Amino acid sequence: MSKLEIDFIRAQFPAFDEPSLEGQAFFENAGGSYTSKFVIDRLHRYYTQRKVQPYGPYDASRLAGEEMDEARSRLAGVLNIPANDLSFGPSTTQNTYVLAQAFRQMLSEGDVVIVTNQDHEANSGPWRRLAESGIEVREWAVDPDSGFLNLSDLADLLDEKVKLVTFPHVSNIVGQINPVAEICGMVQAAGAVACVDGVSFAPHGLPDIKALGADIYLFSAYKTYGPHQGIMYVRSDLAEKLPNQGHYFNAGSAYKRFTPAGPDHAQIAASAGMVDYIEAVHDRHFDGDVSLDQKGWATLELQARYETELLAPLLEYLRGRNDVRLIGSDKAEGRVPTIALGLGRPGGEVAKDLAAHGVMAGGGDFYAVRLLKGLGIDPEHGVLRLSFVHYTARSEIEQLMKALDRVL
Repeated sequence: MSKLEIDFIRAQFPAFDEPSLEGQAFFENAGGSYTSKFVIDRLHRYYTQRKVQPYGPYDASRLAGEEMDEARSRLAGVLNIPANDLSFGPSTTQNTYVLAQAFRQMLSEGDVVIVTNQDHEANSGPWRRLAESGIEVREWAVDPDSGFLNLSDLADLLDEKVKLVTFPHVSNIVGQINPVAEICGMVQAAGAVACVDGVSFAPHGLPDIKALGADIYLFSAYKTYGPHQGIMYVRSDLAEKLPNQGHYFNAGSAYKRFTPAGPDHAQIAASAGMVDYIEAVHDRHFDGDVSLDQKGWATLELQARYETELLAPLLEYLRGRNDVRLIGSDKAEGRVPTIALGLGRPGGEVAKDLAAHGVMAGGGDFYAVRLLKGLGIDPEHGVLRLSFVHYTARSEIEQLMKALDRVL
């Protein structure tokens, strides 16, 4: 079993060689990750050599289009989906909003959409607004103590009127990995569409969407070591049924149906660098020529093992404190290293204190106001959120714990 080589990993991120960031431990990865050198190199090349209208007859234009196509096809390979089922957009928030408008046109008055209060508002608000068109919105609420979503509660909400269920793969506050495949199976057995917000899961490894069984899956490239793009999968037969939201003459293209604005050519092309990084990590740690989706799964498991190893002592440290409320599980297994702490004062104040000790973290509601209210936490105080990924060093975990000792 391969063990993650942290020095190799950190060498792929220019931020760790940046003098202005020296000594700073980054614990706000859930808000946006550092960018890999592969993405930066591709973006630089595009802006210097290919910054023309793509898909034209001359070389610079042809190469620009080929790089955009490469990003779509290679990302689809890692995600184990058809390339034409993958769309880019300016953000996951925007992708979700556009998708919700398509469902608004397709659904009828009296149809039911199920949302959760575990979500980031971007994957909740647009769906809740469908109530303005006579669509019934039901809330799958979290357990107020644990913050978990219970499958029995979902079963009670499902009936023949339900057309769509939208939920997170991982909450950006609770950190628990929801059983996506099981939920999708329940939803589809009830005759509904399963829409999964993967924004808080994908930084810890791009998923095999086919294995999950999701009808729709969304995540953000800028949280997965890439440029500021939203990436969305919509199952092809569903995409064909949903009303076109793009230019009328693009209605026949599955990946253009949900992009009413023109694409960001350079950032789409640079997204191929996300796959370059996955391949580099895989080839450093594993032997054999395997498919992209197999490389994705191998690197996901490699990253997850390392993150779990780092998370365990941090959770043990937090269990030993009686002045914080740890949201979610205090066990490293079954969750990602996104840790939210309820405190006796605003989380933003504690984040500011941590900054004086070289720890970069965040405090606030993190667009999860409904969840915080459901947990009995004042959104005005919010939480302190500490989030890391597989490029975090063990020494930085120690630096964080020492800083917490000083400021709490």
